[in-house]
Amino acid sequence: MSNLQPSKSSSAKEGLRYPSSGKTIYTRPLNRTKNAEISQAAFAYLFGEMISYAQRKVTGIQDLEKRLNAQGHPIGIKLLDLLLFREPARTQVRPRTIVEVLHFIKQQTWVHLFGRQADRLEKSNNADTPEEYMIIDNEPLVNSFISVPKEMSQLNCAAFVAGIVEGICDGAGFPARVTAHTVAEGEMWPGKTVFLVKFEIEVVDREAYLGDRK
Repeated sequence: MSNLQPSKSSSAKEGLRYPSSGKTIYTRPLNRTKNAEISQAAFAYLFGEMISYAQRKVTGIQDLEKRLNAQGHPIGIKLLDLLLFREPARTQVRPRTIVEVLHFIKQQTWVHLFGRQADRLEKSNNADTPEEYMIIDNEPLVNSFISVPKEMSQLNCAAFVAGIVEGICDGAGFPARVTAHTVAEGEMWPGKTVFLVKFEIEVVDREAYLGDRK
């Protein structure tokens, strides 16, 4: 069965279609839609399709989570610039420390994406891993629309959000590896997720060096 293709004559004549007003999404000010929201039903459908696309030719759960992470990463890089642009001019400054980056993600980023802050931000208690931090979300929105079969019970679709967080860290100059882990907490928070943020060791060394010079 052959794929349907637009006729060359019609596509050449029509080209891209523009609204009668002559304005497109690219002509809108970035801060005009600051408080705009998208329907959860629309998001659920789109996210479900993204997961279906990521599932193609995967070798296992880890491979699928890596693909979801890769889908979120470029969004995080662009989202960092957008959120900073929407800040008042006097506070329009990129995060300069690890803590500032993490608070930016926990607060501004989570509020922009999910309408609320992340539940907690913690530092690893292990002295051997000073580069590890945890952003905790008791009920990730992205997991609300996905029914995971028993044979894939270890899958956490919030790997997509982990990719966004990783993109923000990389874009801010704090390269890190971010992964999503399910840490169920009884019947109250069965989908509780910990986003483990593991910064590159040179980021920790740089911060320690700059702190000593103050």
